[in-house]
Amino acid sequence: QEQLVESGGGLVQPGGSLRLSCAASRFIFSNYVMSWYRQAPGKERELVADIGTAGSTNYADSVKGRFTISRDNLKNTVHLQMSSLKPEDTAVYYCYARFLWGQGTQVTVSS
Repeated sequence: QEQLVESGGGLVQPGGSLRLSCAASRFIFSNYVMSWYRQAPGKERELVADIGTAGSTNYADSVKGRFTISRDNLKNTVHLQMSSLKPEDTAVYYCYARFLWGQGTQVTVSS
């Protein structure tokens, strides 16, 4: 059964950094765009960033210049490096690919 497995969330102070990871099967990783979404309490789920199979990237305006999405082709893993975090980045972050969602990982930015 295909699945996406996320890791790396947690509590961080404003201005801090976190790295999220999403592990996928080789089939999914090699053939599909990999994306990160987030959902804050009371808000709709929104796209944060995605990366194509050839490495092209796309970011939400709210995270441009602060977040970086990348692919580790040896480990079939996508990373989301988050820097200069703000309280408004607090949300559950989800990995998505090929109609599959990860279980979600909580990111809380608070002093």
